[in-house]
Amino acid sequence: MGSPYALAGQATVTAAMIDVQNVSRAFGMLRAVDDVSLSVGEGETVGIIGTNGSGKTTLLNLITGYLQPTSGRIVFQGTDITGLGPRRVTALGMARSFQIPQLYTGLTVLDNILIAIAAHSGRSADFWTPMYRSDCVTKADELLALFGLRDQAAATVSDLPEGGRKVLDVALSVILEPKVLLMDEPTSGVSARDKFSVMDTLMPALKRGRVTTIFVEHDLDIMERYAERAVAFDGGKIIADGPVADVLARPEVRRAVLGES
Repeated sequence: MGSPYALAGQATVTAAMIDVQNVSRAFGMLRAVDDVSLSVGEGETVGIIGTNGSGKTTLLNLITGYLQPTSGRIVFQGTDITGLGPRRVTALGMARSFQIPQLYTGLTVLDNILIAIAAHSGRSADFWTPMYRSDCVTKADELLALFGLRDQAAATVSDLPEGGRKVLDVALSVILEPKVLLMDEPTSGVSARDKFSVMDTLMPALKRGRVTTIFVEHDLDIMERYAERAVAFDGGKIIADGPVADVLARPEVRRAVLGES
């Protein structure tokens, strides 16, 4: 089921990884997400834009099980995941990175990766020796190389710049071998000088891993450069969905997102 706001001429999504069907979420009298339908196909890179409070992050929370919809259905690869919690959704192949990275800041980059590998494999993170098994270290080194973090492996996470923490957070999500990754403002807090280098690291790595990617972003430069498709939110509703340049050119999007008259 595609968005009712899709642009004319947009290609139809045939193999939906995620299918959001008439989903709403209310907080008291406020409908943070209001009857939203959205399909994301395998391998797509979709950027979601909108002002604060427009419903973007709430939608990500609904898809990943951190919130439950008031109405509607969410289907992931043909499986109805409506009502499932985050752990069960993750186990099906969906990962999430957050606006504020969820990291062990007092440990090294390598330690963070090894802990995530141990947790994903079912080995206890209470014992350091199993984490440093050769197969775990090899896998960690491959991930460090993939995300350009090899030179920072011994660095304490608290010493990393914000961009480095964002990259590490996504790298930890990829340890889960997700089919879909949802990112909430991957360049939030990153300096203007570093934002493109962060995305230039993240996006090729995700493409090589064939990870379907949805990211929320305020920065239109990032949206134009890295998204293949844009979805614009306003007042909990999708107001446009289609090729990035077409969506950003629409008057209603420029009014809602950029505040143009």
